[in-house]
Amino acid sequence: MALTLRRPPPRRSALSVVSMIDVMMILLFFFMITSSYLNLDMVPALQKSSEAPAATISAAPSTTLLIRINAQGQPQIAGNVLTQPDLAALVAARIAVDPLTPVVLFPSGAADLQSLITVMDTVTAAGATRVKVIRVEAQP
Repeated sequence: MALTLRRPPPRRSALSVVSMIDVMMILLFFFMITSSYLNLDMVPALQKSSEAPAATISAAPSTTLLIRINAQGQPQIAGNVLTQPDLAALVAARIAVDPLTPVVLFPSGAADLQSLITVMDTVTAAGATRVKVIRVEAQP
């Protein structure tokens, strides 16, 4: 007489979703914190506004001054090309109203480095202390 032992089938371990919830919470906090640094209000400022001449730009201060540097190396604000003295006067007027006005430089991919440095020198000489450079690479 042979003795056969019957073993119960091994139990499948239950999936623990606690660690997945922890990871999702960390990702949620990460995206909440980093999204607060995005200022999406400045994106429409890249469009050309035909009704706003360069003289009226300094009369309407906003929270962020966005300066686009076009392919020819010229600074633009709201689609209007400015000379270096006009840019300095505009930045000085904005800084006089709010000394902590952030200035964002948005160079074109075709703009050369010297143009960016010239605009940075003009902006800082006008009194801006919060200057940032944003570079966006477009993928075809």
